[in-house]
Amino acid sequence: MPIEKSIDYLSHVTQFADFLELIKEERESCISALFNAETEKVQQIAGQVLAYDQIMKVADAETILSRHRDKAN
Repeated sequence: MPIEKSIDYLSHVTQFADFLELIKEERESCISALFNAETEKVQQIAGQVLAYDQIMKVADAETILSRHRDKAN
């Protein structure tokens, strides 16, 4: 099954939205950590941010999270 179909299927699952929310929170945490990071750690943290960004992009996280927020209201 192509990844797009898998993500479309998962996009309707609340637990997947919860997972994406966790990814988003971890990304934000890494961005915050950059402000106080030692020079040696900046590249490592930036790599983590990039990885979280890629997951969110592939999963179309903002659309899925928005859809689930709308359902909750």
